[in-house]
Amino acid sequence: MTDTAAGAPKLYAAREPIFPRRVSGRFRTLKWWIMAITLGIYYITPWLRWDRGPNLPDQAVLVDLAHRRFYFFFVEIWPHEFYFVAGLLIMAGLGLFLFTAALGRVWCGYACPQTVWTDLFMVVERWIEGDRNARVRLWKAPWDARKLRLRTIKYMIWLLIALATGGAWVFYFADAPSLLADLVTGEAPFVAYGSVALLTATTFVFGGFMREQICLYACPWPRIQAAMMDENTLTVSYRDWRGEPRGKLRKSESGSVPFGDCIDCMACVNVCPTGVDIRNGQQMGCITCALCIDACDEVMGKIGRPRGLIDYITLADGERERQGAAPASVWRRILRPRIVLYFVLWAGIGLALLAALAFRSDMTLAVEPVRNPINVVLSDGSVRNAYEIRLRNMTGYDRTFQLSVDASEPLALELQALEGDIVAVPADTTLRQRLYLTAPAASPAATSERLDIDFIATDTDGGAQTSQSTVFHGRAE
Repeated sequence: MTDTAAGAPKLYAAREPIFPRRVSGRFRTLKWWIMAITLGIYYITPWLRWDRGPNLPDQAVLVDLAHRRFYFFFVEIWPHEFYFVAGLLIMAGLGLFLFTAALGRVWCGYACPQTVWTDLFMVVERWIEGDRNARVRLWKAPWDARKLRLRTIKYMIWLLIALATGGAWVFYFADAPSLLADLVTGEAPFVAYGSVALLTATTFVFGGFMREQICLYACPWPRIQAAMMDENTLTVSYRDWRGEPRGKLRKSESGSVPFGDCIDCMACVNVCPTGVDIRNGQQMGCITCALCIDACDEVMGKIGRPRGLIDYITLADGERERQGAAPASVWRRILRPRIVLYFVLWAGIGLALLAALAFRSDMTLAVEPVRNPINVVLSDGSVRNAYEIRLRNMTGYDRTFQLSVDASEPLALELQALEGDIVAVPADTTLRQRLYLTAPAASPAATSERLDIDFIATDTDGGAQTSQSTVFHGRAE
């Protein structure tokens, strides 16, 4: 393409709008179900309730940044347990590798948020403007009252969907009913309004206007997924050995030329949300949504030819079919070293997280010696060490704990500003407390350089215990 004014080549080609045609079939039905389920989960989850007791939030899924907690139904993740979140993220990455190695870009075609919301926006577009031919005519038509009215209605509905999307996201970070009331009355914090505005704008623009450009230019996954796939990966492919040479139906039926099954109806291209012609082979723009399979199968059924001209097949099976051999078995395609390795890693991390969740304690004790000074020699010659402890009560009710020390030499324990050795820890909080250990002047603990000790916290009701090892420093005469 050249610039007629300057004669210099253009470095950028304007986007050609894509108007996918409506199609029905098994893969389109599957996409409808996935879209309904994923959108339902996204929009409804913040409103689900889960009773954790009087002192804890009752929102089933909540990312409580203010108190540094993550609640997921019966699970509560504390900051020191971030390895659960890291493990889930690793599992998500490995799961993406696993499904890509087995089924190609199945994530992109069915469950990617860009795909799901673009599908939803297209439903609205077809409802307002009509199917493909009507939308093409409207696009080419000059601006008039009808075009302005249809576009305004469409954009308003898109904006409402985008607003609901941005609003649903912020509800995961605060109590949903309370935050909704604050948003409506103007009492919500600025960060809430800013987040809603940003997510509303990106959803509106990405799902309504950029669409396939996000998949082609902005998303890095199309460039990474090739490393996850090989010749045994199931992906959407065109059986060119059966479809070529292409020819119109009338010429094909005349028998004058030995045409293949492809009648060059362009149905596969017209339903593609990214404008790909799958007959040209594997391409980065193909998100394997399989709508071209539905479109082609519909045409093949109408003209009385076998379905599957476009289908989920592997490159290796395609080569076998080309040579007249039978495709490999499903188990042979699945039980490959790469897939087995991904699954073992994925399952191993999942089992490890479940084990850690099942055996984790609902109370923890952390002890840090005060280093400045490392010890204090009192007037009677006894030696005192100071410690900062953090005692976590990870339950929904208040608890009391008895603190003690296990050492080979007698040490006196004293709590700062408290009497005795009993401390109360409110529900779902961490108590910070300073305590002192004192060794008598004649005790070996007072004269030795260091003494290994264990602090013990015992639940006064249930008797559960947690401990932490540290050291006592003497004056080392």
